[in-house]
Amino acid sequence: MTSEILDQRAALQQLWAGQTLCDALAGTAAQFGELPAYSDRDGGGPWQTITWQQTLDQARQLAAGFIELGLRPGDRVALMLPNRLEHVLADYGVLHAGGTPVTFYATLAADQIAYMAANCDAKIAVIDGASELARWQPVLSELPALRKVIVRDAAACPAEVPFMSWQDFGALGAQRLTKDSGPVDRRVAAIEPDDPVTLLYTSGTTGNPKGVIITHASVLYEVATATTSGNARPHTRWVSYLPLAHIAERMFTLYLAICNAGHTYFCHNTSELIGTVGEVKPTAFFGVPRVWEKIQAGIQALLAGEQDEAKRAAVAAAMDTGLRYVRSCEFGSSTPDELAAEFAAADEQVLRPIRSLLGLGEAEVVVSAAAPLPPEVGRFFAGLGMKMLDVYGMSETTGAFTTNTLDEFRLGTVGRPVPGMEVKIAEDGEILARGPLNSPGYLNLPEQTADLIDADGWLHTGDIGSIDPDGFVSVLDRKKELIITSGGENISPAAIENLLVAHPLIGQALAYGDRRPYVVAVLTLDGEVAPAWARARGIEAGSLAELAEHPDVLAAAGQAVATANEKLARVQQVKSWRLLPVEWTAESEELTPTLKLKRRVVHAKYADVIDALYAG
Repeated sequence: MTSEILDQRAALQQLWAGQTLCDALAGTAAQFGELPAYSDRDGGGPWQTITWQQTLDQARQLAAGFIELGLRPGDRVALMLPNRLEHVLADYGVLHAGGTPVTFYATLAADQIAYMAANCDAKIAVIDGASELARWQPVLSELPALRKVIVRDAAACPAEVPFMSWQDFGALGAQRLTKDSGPVDRRVAAIEPDDPVTLLYTSGTTGNPKGVIITHASVLYEVATATTSGNARPHTRWVSYLPLAHIAERMFTLYLAICNAGHTYFCHNTSELIGTVGEVKPTAFFGVPRVWEKIQAGIQALLAGEQDEAKRAAVAAAMDTGLRYVRSCEFGSSTPDELAAEFAAADEQVLRPIRSLLGLGEAEVVVSAAAPLPPEVGRFFAGLGMKMLDVYGMSETTGAFTTNTLDEFRLGTVGRPVPGMEVKIAEDGEILARGPLNSPGYLNLPEQTADLIDADGWLHTGDIGSIDPDGFVSVLDRKKELIITSGGENISPAAIENLLVAHPLIGQALAYGDRRPYVVAVLTLDGEVAPAWARARGIEAGSLAELAEHPDVLAAAGQAVATANEKLARVQQVKSWRLLPVEWTAESEELTPTLKLKRRVVHAKYADVIDALYAG
């Protein structure tokens, strides 16, 4: 480790030395207490806004409520709500009670809820309403440690134990805090920087998610790197729409918002995102690649519908200028005066109005992460005069550990390591990271933690990459089998495939969705079971290929997919599938000698089939 990295690390750690996120919230409330913090609404009604002082007050009230319900320091609370004010306040309330908030994806199936709640030993759950209740109630008998379930929607809250309405819970907390604030004060004072600030579950190739421990110290270090790089600005206006089980959204909506006294507007449903962005006009915006792809498609559709050839030509010329200008701003380049003047004119007349139509006319920082941004997408938005800052990280690194910045960026890369973090490429090409952003590891999984972080402190990302002479990192491929969709969801293909092959007819299955909008599957028949299954039903076929085309067999395969989907979260569900007329074997090279799936071989051999599943 160089002295420069040590100096950078020490300087950033000093910014929040000895502090916790609760300290940060108290400081923001003291300095910016009257500024707006969060705005929320239901059903398209008027925005309801609370200030930073009100945020702190309500967090402390809820903390008193959690303590009254028996939450002890270190206990975990499951949160399953959309992006809304109650979700954030519950999170802050758990922290101020000395507990650890654990956000569950709202799309989880009942079995997945049971596994995660048991794995983290959740003592209390806070859920949204009837949809969530329908999946929690069937598994409550499997969760004896769960003492209370708080339901935000009073109309959906059952009257019996262990349920409690959000309204009653809030009243309990306010009453207890008014009577005696000492318990909350003592809990907050006892929190240490190395204590967990949250537990985030990330998918693994075994199918069972792993709980990533993230600390107050690592979160505040990430805040320091984002702030000093210029990627996070004071009083940012933000739209929160990605699930708060996602490290990126937690960083922006919870942690950066506190430390930079931002103003966050909640978007409960992504179908309302474009309208909300147009209304809020955020000063910064984060999108996973799929969001940027949808925005790009919308703009291109509008441009294609323009009947005036002169206008179309003017837009094309302006975007060509925009792309040349942004490229001239890349690290190591310079912008000629003539190009700067040409861009200023194109921006004023064409590009800025287009950005304003998107609601991004006031956005100073636009960021992409969670999956590699396709180069053509980055170039498209560069044509609009937008410096798309691609960053790279994971839950295990508290978010981004490499980043492009407005002053130093290179299109097609994920930027350079943030100050104080070391990044290198292992002999096999894997990207390794070491420094204050690394997680302590996985909850109750010492072997997997040892696989994640080696004896020298290097965290193994599972991604293959390169570093150019200027230090910019590129992500080239995935070493691990985890799927990251273009929407940024982390999905274990094995978890899907294990459910698909549970049907006796299905011999092998491959789930696919990396950098794609949804999951598809390629299936094969079991060479021994399928013919016997067919004979028992009076189906005559001379080969597996003939069987794979028979209506009854296709119907059974469809039922296998439907049955698997019932046990999967929505983002994991197979949207399209194809039954192949062949069997995969070691001899045909789709399987290893020990009959493990060779994913890259299947991807290559059946690329046309996979492409057709998306085209259809």
